[in-house]
Amino acid sequence: MKNKKIIFTVLFIGTILLWISANINWGGDKPKWIVLADGKGYYAYLPAVFIYHDLNFGFFEEKEMSPSSDPKLFYDYRVYSNGHAINKCFCGTAIMQLPFFLAAHGIITLTGGTADGYSALYLIFVQIATIFYFLLGLYFLSKLLKLYDFKTSSVLTVLIAVTFGTNAFYYIVREAAMSHIYSFSLIAAFMYFSKKFFSNYKPALFILLSVLLGLIILVRPANGIVVFMLPFLTSSWYGFKRGLFTVFHKPWHLLTGVLIFLALVSIQLVIYKISTGSFFIDSYSEESFDFLHPHFIDFLFSYKKGAFLYTPLIFISLTGLYYFWKSSRYQFFSIVFFILFLFYILSSWGNWWYGGSFSSRVLIEYLPLFMVLLAATLESFSKKILKGIFIGIIAVLIMVNQIQVYQYRYGAIHYENMDKQMYWDEFLRIDKLL
Repeated sequence: MKNKKIIFTVLFIGTILLWISANINWGGDKPKWIVLADGKGYYAYLPAVFIYHDLNFGFFEEKEMSPSSDPKLFYDYRVYSNGHAINKCFCGTAIMQLPFFLAAHGIITLTGGTADGYSALYLIFVQIATIFYFLLGLYFLSKLLKLYDFKTSSVLTVLIAVTFGTNAFYYIVREAAMSHIYSFSLIAAFMYFSKKFFSNYKPALFILLSVLLGLIILVRPANGIVVFMLPFLTSSWYGFKRGLFTVFHKPWHLLTGVLIFLALVSIQLVIYKISTGSFFIDSYSEESFDFLHPHFIDFLFSYKKGAFLYTPLIFISLTGLYYFWKSSRYQFFSIVFFILFLFYILSSWGNWWYGGSFSSRVLIEYLPLFMVLLAATLESFSKKILKGIFIGIIAVLIMVNQIQVYQYRYGAIHYENMDKQMYWDEFLRIDKLL
C-alpha cells in the first residue's frame, strides 16, 4: 500500500505537469518556447542525424534565420573547429530524447506532416520526454529515500516539494529542452543504485553504475563530480572500502564496466571526428573554470542569481545535516565535503550565473541530494507540532517558488540582470502582471 501511494503520487504529479505544459506551450505557435537557448543545441543532434544527415548543422540558417522565425528566440549553438561548424553542446540529452523524437517523426511521417524536425509535434514530444525523465527521477528518488528507511509521509512531502518548490518546475514546463532535468533523473538513479551497491556489494550493479555515469558525463561532463558523492552513499568508511574491494576483485565486471563507460563517452568523440576530423575538441574554448577565483557567495546569495535566494528550499534542506551529525559522523562529514566541493566547482565557472536562467539552474541535477537532506529533517522531528510547522514552511516556499516562476516567465524577474532594488521592488508582486 505504501508503494502504491508513492506510485500514485508520481503519476498524479505527471498528470499535473502534462496539463500545465499543454496549457502553456502546446497551442498555436507556443511550442517554440519549449526548445530555447542551449536546449536548441542539445536537441539539434537529432534532426542533424536523422533528417538532414549533417553534423556540421548546415540547416541552421534555414531554421533559425527564416522569415517565420522569432528573432527574440535566436540562439547560435554552433562553434568552429578546424574550419568546420560543430555543436557547442553535448549529445547526451539528445540520446535520451531519441525514442520520443522517433515517435514524433513516425507520427508526422505517417500523417503527411512536415517532417523537418522542428514542427510543433517534435517540440511537444521534447517536453513529453522531459516530463517522463523527471517522473523517472522522482521514482528513483523515492526508492533512494526508502533505502534510508524514511517514512512514506516524508517521501511524499519531498516529491511534492522538489516538483513545485524548486526551479526544476520551470525547466519542466517552460524550457524543457535544457539538459538539467535529464541529469536530475540520471543522478537520482546513480545515487539509488550506488547506495544499493554499497549495501549488498553485488558486482553486477557496478556495470549499471558505469552506464549511468557514462550517460551523466555525456549529458553534462562537469557532472562527473558526482563520483565524489559515493562516500556519503555508504554507511561507513569500511563499507566504502569493501565496495571498492569487491569491484577490483571481480576483474571481468570491472573491465566490462570500464569498457561500457568508455564506449558511451566516446560517442561525443566520434561525433567530433566525423564533424571536424579530430576526436578531441574543446567546444567551450571561450568559457572555462577559474578555480582560483570562485564566486562562492555570489553563486549562493546574490540578487543576480543566488541559489539560496531564488530556490530557498535548497537552503532549508541543509537543516538535514543535523540528522546525519546525530546518526553518523562519517556520513555527515562526507556529505559536507561534497556539498562544499560542489558549490566550489560550480561557482568557479567563468560565467558563474550561467547566463539567462531562473535561479541557479546547474543545481537542479543535484536536487536528489538536497531532497535526501530535506527528508532527513522531516524524520528528525519527535513532536508532531514541530514537524507540522516545518511542513508549513515548505508549503510557503512552494508558493514563493510558484510566484517567482510566474514573475520570471513574464519578465518581472530579469533573466540575467537582477539586483537588490529590482528584487525587492518586484518581491512576490504579481499584481503588476495581472
